[in-house]
Amino acid sequence: MRREEGPSTIRLGLTVSKKMGNAVARNRIKRVVREYFRLHQYDFEMPLDIVVVPKRNLEASQLNLALATEELTPLLTRTRAEAAAS
Repeated sequence: MRREEGPSTIRLGLTVSKKMGNAVARNRIKRVVREYFRLHQYDFEMPLDIVVVPKRNLEASQLNLALATEELTPLLTRTRAEAAAS
């Protein structure tokens, strides 16, 4: 969601339900997603609020930064294209 006012940074919201596994698994998912957005924070050119809800079939033990990059980079590209169109 695009923000019109406030600081020109992205805000990230993570929602990881207990259905994803125990606390260790949920925290791993959050750590990896936060790291992806930390590394790509300068790719966003506008103030955004981003909410990430992981898929239920995601295995936390198999999640790494490469997989997160593979899944989230197309979304980043699509977000940039939509922002340029508006």
